Amino acid sequence: MNAYQTQTQLFKALAHPERLRLLNALRAQEECVCHLTALLRKRQAYVSQQLMALRNAGLIADRKEGLRVYYHIQDPRVLTLLDEVNALTNAQESLEQHVTLAACTCPKCDVRGED
Repeated sequence: MNAYQTQTQLFKALAHPERLRLLNALRAQEECVCHLTALLRKRQAYVSQQLMALRNAGLIADRKEGLRVYYHIQDPRVLTLLDEVNALTNAQESLEQHVTLAACTCPKCDVRGED
């Protein structure tokens, strides 16, 4: 594959609003699929499909812990690229950090065990 084809594949992976939102959600820390599903308010199959596209492009990686799969940014340079795109488009997107979601049962969101 030549350089232009590789670059095209990268831009294809980025050319989707939900994938950009997923990358933004993964900026600060890894997140599990259940959390990303609750965050996007989409079905798990849809979120997994978008995560697979990002993983196939080499932008994210996953790790399994028990029954949960956690995703994280593979190469932090993608965040620099996204920052530049935001600057070019004058986007005022907030940098999403982990927020506790009632619809999520991940250990980060499930605060029932805390006193």
